[in-house]
Amino acid sequence: MNQLAQFWRRISDGLAVSELWGQLRRETTSGYQLYKQEAVAKAPPRPARRPGGAPRQRHLGREFAWAILLPMSPARRVIVLIAIVLQFTQYSVVGLLLFVGLLTLEIADRVSLKRDLEIAREIQAWLLPGIPPEVGGAEVSFINQPANTVSGDFYDAFWRSPSVLMLAVADVAGKGLPAALLTATFQASLHTLAAGGLKLEGVMAALNRYACGHSAGRTRFTTAVVAEYEPAARRLRYVNAGTIRRCCAAPGPRLWSGWRRAECRWASWRRPALRAAGEEYGEARLQAVLRATPAGAGAAAIRDAVVGDCTRFRGNAPRQDDVTCLVLRRHR
Repeated sequence: MNQLAQFWRRISDGLAVSELWGQLRRETTSGYQLYKQEAVAKAPPRPARRPGGAPRQRHLGREFAWAILLPMSPARRVIVLIAIVLQFTQYSVVGLLLFVGLLTLEIADRVSLKRDLEIAREIQAWLLPGIPPEVGGAEVSFINQPANTVSGDFYDAFWRSPSVLMLAVADVAGKGLPAALLTATFQASLHTLAAGGLKLEGVMAALNRYACGHSAGRTRFTTAVVAEYEPAARRLRYVNAGTIRRCCAAPGPRLWSGWRRAECRWASWRRPALRAAGEEYGEARLQAVLRATPAGAGAAAIRDAVVGDCTRFRGNAPRQDDVTCLVLRRHR
């Protein structure tokens, strides 16, 4: 009996049945939505009236099947077809064994991919700053919670010069490994340009030119807020590239990868620095959380309040996007 209990704990990772069921539901929903997107994209448009809805449904079902088969190698597709045919013959057991063999191969691929993603997550953790820089008269705190193994969000805080602290929060379109690779490129470019002596507007213009020169088929863009804080003057200058912020007159253009023109005009805005935070669940709710924080709360407490409220807001729903928060808190 003890061996059976140990086996179950090893299989289930100690999760309760309700937790396992919830995990299965989330994974099933995610997989279904993935295949559905592929199928719907190739299905004919729905007619205004539906007297002949059956042909579209058949087409949708066919595309759904192709969406499952096409990611497999040609050899595995053939084996799937053979296994299906064998299910209707006296060799159904052979067909079942072929299915089991295919499942084993797919699991091996998944394990290999998971190992690569874990390595990518470790590399991303090395690239992002883990300890906030010490700032005279102010505090910096940050956090990143990926929706998947790796994140398409980016934050950074580093001294551009002995008297100027550079802060950045960015979000690359998409999630997963492709977006994570682009965040690494964004970080490397930002550090290189910041060390070159360009003004903040020039840094953003150069980032935009680089993004336009590496288009990825005109499918990738980045929204970002990049700022400079001068502790001695207690002054914050920043450029807003496509995000919604109350502290500026209007958001600027996003950093496009080959979609818009490479030359854009960037304007910086100047005001006393109070708090800077990034969140994805609604500006009005974010403002309410910030107003509710005690007057003497530190940067870490403000960060935890924002992220905690976001978690409560999401409830039991699966996380659909990365959560990144950076806070700059100036002491009074």
